[in-house]
Amino acid sequence: MTTLESPLQQEWAAWHREREEQLSTPHGWLSLTALHWLDGTARAYDGIPGTWRATGDGAVELTAAGDAAIDGTPVTGTVRLEPVDGQPGVLVEIGDRRVEVIRRTDAYALRVRDPEAITRTAFRGAPAFPVDERWVVDGSFEPYPEPKQLTVGAVVDGLQHFPTAVGVVRFELGGAEHELVAFPGKTGGLSLHFRDATSGDSTYGGGRQVALPDPDADGRVRIDFNRTVNLPCAFTAHATCPLPPAENRLAVAVEAGERTPPRPDLQA
Repeated sequence: MTTLESPLQQEWAAWHREREEQLSTPHGWLSLTALHWLDGTARAYDGIPGTWRATGDGAVELTAAGDAAIDGTPVTGTVRLEPVDGQPGVLVEIGDRRVEVIRRTDAYALRVRDPEAITRTAFRGAPAFPVDERWVVDGSFEPYPEPKQLTVGAVVDGLQHFPTAVGVVRFELGGAEHELVAFPGKTGGLSLHFRDATSGDSTYGGGRQVALPDPDADGRVRIDFNRTVNLPCAFTAHATCPLPPAENRLAVAVEAGERTPPRPDLQA
């Protein structure tokens, strides 16, 4: 017997394939193999050419002898790299690998991206709950008079993030009214970063995220929880993801979107 997929399922399947392709790119989130925090002392790190140090004035210094490159140009001597807080870092090329120099508040680190990472080579897809119409809900967005900078924790002990919240989204789910603090989406729209009753059970304990389109002129917005995704820290130990705001915890079990992924890097 042939089972016909609904338009919702077909659209989700195409979106999910694209999501998995993006995850598994050669230097994507699944390629991380190390995270080294820097201080003011120039040091060498296992498997990485050169020496590295945080300067204390907004930069990282790399001293190398031509065995590292930036934009295809070998580094011979000392160069100054200036990553932006909270943004993707400066990439240094080491053969097929990339060393990403990142800044998180006033801390600096090296993140190694290796296409041969087991988290990438063993990747067989991002497990997800079955798609269901009941997880597509309408909500309303109420913007703050002015954006608010929040302070939230991170999956790295002692690290903090300072995301900017732009308002709240209210919606009904599981027979109850809910409210979540909303952040700007990376490419427009809004983003909801939350925990729910599945967190730490069938889904990653550090929370998940769902992207929303721009609200209409009356503040109405549609939330498709089927498209809820894990943050990078669900797939690797070498991410620095923020945790959701304390108020963004739903009492309902959102059995939609991505589930806890396999972690081949943690297996004996």
